Parts: sequence; C-alpha cells; structure tokens
Amino acid sequence: MPTVETSSAIEILARLVAFDTTSHKSNRTLIAYVADYLASYGVASHLVPTKDGEKASLFASIGPEGVPGIGLSGHTDVVPADPAAWSSDPFSMVKADGRLYGRGTADMKGYLACVLAMVPEWTRRQLKVPMHILFSYDEEVGCTGVRPMIAELGGRLPKPRAVIVGEPTSMAVVDAHKGPVRWHVEVIGRAAHSSMAHLGANAITAAARLISKLAEIEAELSALPPDPRFTPPHPTLQVTEIAGGIASNIVPAACHFGFEVRALPGLDADAIERRLTEFAQTDCLPALRRVAPEADVIIRQTNRVPPFAADSSSDIVALALKLAGENATEAVSYATEAGLFQAAGVPSVVCGPGDIAQAHTADEWIAISEIERCLAFLSRLADWAET
Repeated sequence: MPTVETSSAIEILARLVAFDTTSHKSNRTLIAYVADYLASYGVASHLVPTKDGEKASLFASIGPEGVPGIGLSGHTDVVPADPAAWSSDPFSMVKADGRLYGRGTADMKGYLACVLAMVPEWTRRQLKVPMHILFSYDEEVGCTGVRPMIAELGGRLPKPRAVIVGEPTSMAVVDAHKGPVRWHVEVIGRAAHSSMAHLGANAITAAARLISKLAEIEAELSALPPDPRFTPPHPTLQVTEIAGGIASNIVPAACHFGFEVRALPGLDADAIERRLTEFAQTDCLPALRRVAPEADVIIRQTNRVPPFAADSSSDIVALALKLAGENATEAVSYATEAGLFQAAGVPSVVCGPGDIAQAHTADEWIAISEIERCLAFLSRLADWAET
C-alpha cells in the first residue's frame, strides 16, 4: 500500500483540473500553483518559459545535488472540452462510483497529482538518488513544450539518469511507441475561367496526383512485415486535411493538404518525403509549368515526434517492471515525450495511471484505484532511491 494518503492526491488533482490549461491557453497559473506547493516543502523550482512568457515548463529536484536522478515527466496541457458534451463542468472534478471525472484526470493530471502528493514523503526520506520533477506544456500539439527544457538538461538543469513519462498506461510498462511525422503540402498553379481551362494550371488535379502517390506509399507501408506489438502492426500514412479552389467556374490556382505518418521505430520517414518530392518534380510540376512557369509544389515538415524504443542497455525498464509488479512490457501506437528524452540521451520508459481510452473524451475519468496504484509505484521508487 502507498505510504501517502490517496485523499491527498485526489485533493491535488481537483486543484489541477480546475486550471483550464487547454493547449491554446496559458498554463502559468497551474505552474505558479505547483511552484508554490513545492516551495512550501522547501523545494526550489526552475522555469523554462516561452519567449512571450505565456507558458512555462517546470523542473525541480528533491534529494542530493550532483547525483543524476530519476525524472518524473508529464505535461500540464489538455485537449479542448465542449461543456455541452459533458455531464458536468469539465474543469470541476467530480467523484462518483470510484471514479474522478474531469478534463485531464486521465491524460495526464492524475500522474502529476500523484507526483506532487509524494513530495512531502520524498523530502522526509534520505534519498540517495534524487527525484526530478519535469512538467511541460503543449504536448497535445506536438510535444513542443518539453523540447526547450530538454535542451537545458546537462546545462542549467541537471540531466536525469532516466525518465519515467507518466502517460496513461493503466500502470503497464511501455517500452516502445510509434512517432508521428506531419507535413503540409502547398500546390501553386494558375487560375483561369473554366471555359478556357487550357489557360490555367489546375492545382487540385496536381494535388490529387500527389495524394495518389501517397496512397501508393501507404499500401507499401501496410505490406511491411508486421510488428504484432503495435495496433495496427505496421506504420500508417493518412492524408488528414485538404482545401483548394474558390469557385466552381474557376480553374483552381491553389490547393493545400496535410498528411501524417505514424512511424514504427526504425522507419525512415524522411525517405517518404524524398519520394514525394521527386514525384512532384518529375510527374507534377512539368505539366503545371508548361502553362504557368510560376507553379510550384512546396512540401514542408511541420512536426516530428520520434518513435520510441527503450535503450536496451538501460536499467530503467527493469526498474519500472519491478516497481509496477509486471513481468512484460507493452508497446503503444500513440506518441509521448519519451522519444524526445531518449533522443537526448536520457533512457526512458512510459508508465502512468489511467486508461488511454478515456483520454480526449467527454466525461473523461480516472479510477481512484489507478491513483492508488501509482502512489504505490512511486512509494516503491522512493524505497529503491534510499537503498
């Protein structure tokens, strides 16, 4: 059983949920609350703010200085919540039938609350390995907020020996996940009256050819040898948005679309961009430029979260399995910040309370039993850090 009262974590979670930290809004009031809470136990916080100061990540350490510790990482932002779709106020936590309802309870303020509830215990312990708290922003819009904080690890901020990212895994230990890479494609043609189509360069037609090429690549990805740890067991490619044209009697001068690849560890996503670029240059642009020399196809990568595969030489996976009381790891298809920590040379693992099926849903909830399991995990982590 955890050494920290579950009621303490629930009380903190209610406070965290009450801060509307939807990604397009500031998270500074939540960060100020966390910093004040930590200060009340004599723990100093270090902030990594955005240039405009509207958002910030927070880093704090408990335990001996000069010793690499275990990082406990989570994001403070949440996805939007439509109050009309909820049975209660999304930002006022409700307790009912062994569950805690509210935006972010599962994804992932439940984990943040458990970490904060452990602070008094950690400050009383004689830790030989410090606990590092890393709370970020804007994970939900591409894991952008954690990157400036990671850039400071080993410099202004201590570099952890390993990181546990507390995304909702139902306390299973996740050692691999896919990584999303996203592109925006802009096709520039030339407008003309549709009765004089030969005077125009149709951007939508060119975009359709590019999308057809992507469908061909998608089929190739689906035919790769499957990895049964993932669902689906292969990389995926999807065109996710498209817009073009201004009227039914005008040859469209512009069209743009977006597409995404969910890459398995080891996939060369850049090779997909190179293939599409080559196809644009050899098969699309010559026809457009015969009429419109100014025609172009611009392919721009807009976001990249690396796929994650835990470092086999690290002991963090074995430690997490021991703390969680599990015998085997799992892989997931959603992305986390773990791949970014791993790429920065910080061995990582994903393990946290709550069910990913509840993330981003109306009436999002986390079971109180999950809070209890996470507190027990973190208490055992403190036991380990004392030995």
